[in-house]
Amino acid sequence: MSSFSSLASTAKRLAGKVAIITGGASGIGEITSRLFVEHGAKVIVADVQDQAGQSLCKELGSEDNVFYVHCDVTRDADVKNVVDVAISRYGKLDIMFNNAGIAGNTDPTVLGTDNEDFKRVFEVNVYGGFLGAKHAARVMIPVKKGVIIFTSSVASVACGESSHAYTMSKHAVVGLMKNLCVELGQHGIRVNCISPCALATPLLRNAMGADKSFVEHVVCESANLKGVVPSPKDVAEAALYLGGDESKYVSGLNLMVDGGYSTTNQSFTTVLRNMLS
Repeated sequence: MSSFSSLASTAKRLAGKVAIITGGASGIGEITSRLFVEHGAKVIVADVQDQAGQSLCKELGSEDNVFYVHCDVTRDADVKNVVDVAISRYGKLDIMFNNAGIAGNTDPTVLGTDNEDFKRVFEVNVYGGFLGAKHAARVMIPVKKGVIIFTSSVASVACGESSHAYTMSKHAVVGLMKNLCVELGQHGIRVNCISPCALATPLLRNAMGADKSFVEHVVCESANLKGVVPSPKDVAEAALYLGGDESKYVSGLNLMVDGGYSTTNQSFTTVLRNMLS
């Protein structure tokens, strides 16, 4: 019985930890919220999708372990509030997962880029992540521990397939992570990024105007690693690793969850094969 109890205890990889997940009501954020709660964390789901966020929290359990807070990550007051709620409700903040993001206009051309849309993408993806890190650091520095995670993208290392605004914003997120890693490491705080490949999330499905099965088909056909259908759960598992004690000496990492997609460019062989077929 004692060995079984020990096994059950170690299975809860985030037991006793408190996490905030921005954009936590849908897509990657929703799946991560579910996984974190499953692994014993007390989770604050921060989002602007009030109905979805409240429904998710009701499904996952009581307010003793999961709580929804309306949070527009571009508003300093909202981000400050969600961190303050974590402290007042659960007494601390161990993990800040800055996951909220938007794709914006998907036109990949510089002449087709809408200026206001460009600024909005940066406001959410970069400034929103900055505010999350700033307010997390405010409560983590005094206790000299904590984890800050950002959702970046394969677009942070492989260019030409996303809009200029989106690609630039995801590069900026990685730059922010690295700068914070240097500063906050002096206070015992780890800072990392997760960069997923294309996934059949609501964000990408809406951008492509296609259903889940079609998006998954395109992703799998273009993938480097065959035989696997990538999903938001893969990103959530990466966040679980980076948020937990197994990664206690991992900081400054842009963790690619892309099946090796960003390591290769097969355009030459693809064109040659098509020309010879």
